[in-house]
Amino acid sequence: MRVGLIVDSACDLPHEFTRKNDIFIMPVTAVIDGETYIDDHDPVRTQEFYSSGLLDKGHTAETQAFSATQIHDLFMEKIITEYDVAICETVAKSRSLVFDNATEAMNSVMAHYQPAREQAGRPGKFSMRVIDSKQIFAGQGLLAAHTLKLIDQKLSKNALRNEVDSFTGKIYTCVIPRDLHYVRERARRRGDKSVSAFGAFLGKTLNITPVVFGQGVEGKPVAKTRSFDVAVEKVMNYAIGRLEAGLLTPYISLSCGMSWTEIEALPGLNRLRDACEENGVELLLSQMGITSSIYVGPGSLCLALAAEPHHFNDYQ
Repeated sequence: MRVGLIVDSACDLPHEFTRKNDIFIMPVTAVIDGETYIDDHDPVRTQEFYSSGLLDKGHTAETQAFSATQIHDLFMEKIITEYDVAICETVAKSRSLVFDNATEAMNSVMAHYQPAREQAGRPGKFSMRVIDSKQIFAGQGLLAAHTLKLIDQKLSKNALRNEVDSFTGKIYTCVIPRDLHYVRERARRRGDKSVSAFGAFLGKTLNITPVVFGQGVEGKPVAKTRSFDVAVEKVMNYAIGRLEAGLLTPYISLSCGMSWTEIEALPGLNRLRDACEENGVELLLSQMGITSSIYVGPGSLCLALAAEPHHFNDYQ
């Protein structure tokens, strides 16, 4: 039985990790200054976006989920003839239509896959599950990495789904938005009022950079710093402290909406690398994808790990 893992392009993972583990990326449409682009996590195109400045302030950028019809066609063409079981993990359904559209597409595929599968010479039945990751960005990447470990354990389909559903509630995420005004404006266009105009004004006038921490998308500010670098140091200190206290899966996922030169210069990154190596943990370091960068803003950072219940300030 061949099991395939599908994620959407809001899921941040290193390109080499995705390629090596044959993870299928379900694209998201990006509309920037009226021009349409398909974000399928191509690393060359992602780097071009950062170097071109298309994701910087002054450009109008939005993301659009693929329609149910588009996803159906992708599944029929790329998935049903390659796998016997497919697990599709989407960005949190509270933040995107990807889950709903993928579920609709799945239902249509399950009703119509058999002739195409027989024509491709793939015997036997096909089954599929669409799972709300309840995560964004690095958190979604962490869940995908853990899911691969579960797939390797040869669990039954139901057991695999139950394990994934349970694990989503154990993922903790830190986000450092570079520009609160950008986040507020993007939220306003989505109808999300969670970032106030006052908070954005405070961030600009006093150079406040917050650290947002929580489980999944339910994050709250846990630190307000006077610079991005100080915020990054706090997140690195947290990750190292929690790592040394113990993790529930041997991964830490870190995605950054910046060039690789800027990523390598992040304060505390080498300390985190050393701690991961010493503790047998793989650091999944990636450049934030186009979809993620549009959502939270260029220059931002997202870190995720899985652990027993704890607080951010326990590790400061």
